[in-house]
Order: sequence, then C-alpha cells, then structure tokens
Amino acid sequence: MDKPILGDAIPRRGNRISQFIALTLLSLFGWRIEANIPNQPKFVLVGAPHTSNWDFILTMATQYALSVKISWMAKHSLFRWPFKGLMTWLGGVPVDRENQGSGLVNQTVDVFNKREKFVIAIMPEGTRSLAREWKTGFYRIAQEAKVPIVAVRFDYGRKVMGIGPTVEPSDDMEADMHAIKSIFTGIQGKHPDRSIRQTDE
Repeated sequence: MDKPILGDAIPRRGNRISQFIALTLLSLFGWRIEANIPNQPKFVLVGAPHTSNWDFILTMATQYALSVKISWMAKHSLFRWPFKGLMTWLGGVPVDRENQGSGLVNQTVDVFNKREKFVIAIMPEGTRSLAREWKTGFYRIAQEAKVPIVAVRFDYGRKVMGIGPTVEPSDDMEADMHAIKSIFTGIQGKHPDRSIRQTDE
C-alpha cells in the first residue's frame, strides 16, 4: 500500500519503523488508505459511522501509517498513575466530561489556541450504539478555533480508511452540517444497523 504524500505543516508522529508496521498490518487485513489531507497545522477530524471499537484501532493504525499526530478527548480522571503516561503518549487530551455542552467545546478550543499544531479526532455520533442524530460539538469547536473540518470515513464495505474532503466552517451551520453529512452517504460501518442513515433530506 502506497503512503500518501503529506505537507510539512501537518503535525507528525512515529518513525519509518512504526509506519512500516502500521502499513503492513493494514495491508494484511485488506485495508487501504485514501487520503486528501490539507496541509494545515490544525484541524478537526470528524469520524463516522462510529459503530465499533475497531474504529479506534483503525484510527491509531492510520495515524502511524501516515505519521500524523492525532489527538482525542478522554475524561480527565483517566489521566492518573499508572495510566497518565500511556494516555498522553497515545494522544489523549484530558477534559472534564461532567462539564457538558459548551464547557467541552471551550476546553478543546483552549487546547487549539495554546498549541502551534493540533489535530483532534471526534466521533459526532458520540456512541457505538445507534444514535438518532449527530452531536454538533465538533462543528462548534472548529468554528470557534477557526480551523477546517476533515472527514474520516470508516468504510468497512470497501475496507477503506477515507480521509477528506475538507469543509471550512461558515456562518451557516445548517448548510455546513448538511455538506459534511453528505460525505458519509453510502458508507458502511462495521455494524450498519447502528449507523445513522445519511440522506439528502
């Protein structure tokens, strides 16, 4: 499997060995990567359909295959000994999940503002079970942090990790959300019965 060429502004992690291992593992399981990643130091990755713990494993494998540093949010209570070092190394960002709504958005925007390079992956369904609608936190984070949104498609039907296209948040959230959701139309998650059906409605 060929590795997509990435721009130098994108935050990086890993080395040639970890990249080789990740690419080999993905190939052995029949997966490939289709990536169109913007050469930007900061952006929000929105991953869907999220129906299995395998989505996280695929995301981790993909970040090493591409040598891209991807972060993710986790409740702050997990960042304690003996797990703190591992959680941080894996890309975890501690947040206070008891402070719901705008609190989580503000916490994440604050991280964007403090770091020169930062990419965070968010699952808008918020659960592996069937969700009735997407949460909009990822959009508000991108809008307030003034960073683009990049789609990540867990396409188990084709065994493809699709990254891209990119959507720049505007003042019209409804139109932007419609455009983002349409990217995932026809994408089959590991458990299709748990996926939100994306339509043109």
